[in-house]
Amino acid sequence: MPEALWPAQRPHPTEPAARAGSPSPASGEGKAPDRVRVLSVLVEDGQNTLTKIAGAVRRRGFHIRGLSIGPTRVAGRSRITLEVDHGHAEADQVRKQLERLVEVVEVLDLTGDEVHNRELIVAKVKTPEVARLILRGAKVISTEAEGTTVEFSGDRDEIFDFVEELARHGIVDVVRSGPVVMRRSE
Repeated sequence: MPEALWPAQRPHPTEPAARAGSPSPASGEGKAPDRVRVLSVLVEDGQNTLTKIAGAVRRRGFHIRGLSIGPTRVAGRSRITLEVDHGHAEADQVRKQLERLVEVVEVLDLTGDEVHNRELIVAKVKTPEVARLILRGAKVISTEAEGTTVEFSGDRDEIFDFVEELARHGIVDVVRSGPVVMRRSE
């Protein structure tokens, strides 16, 4: 299994606090750990938009912990969710760098906000192991000779627990999405 697919198995420096009960966008619901910024970036679609976003983050030396992108209800616009581990006091620099890009319409820093946060895992496991995964909330997508494909979505803690459960089973293949974050209504 490629190591890059399993960041939850290598706890982040702030992970113990998040798992000990202080909620965060990185853990699903609530407040973010001090080192992680959660940014929701509304952009005009273009051929190089994602490259420019990644370049702005890279130039400042920040680590992207999670990334997802999808269309909005407005044609020609997409929303990018970034979880950025800044590791030092220049946390606002990422937001400021992104706001300078022509393609960027809006940058919302959701770090201190109450949010809904979901991730998705699609995994192929050996068929005899599926029953326990279904009890955890996984849904069967397909069954084939080499295994059964299941999907599971949840907040960061639920994903972390599901990944641990997967590690105990006969995993054939696995793919994990980045976070999708939305501010809660007040």
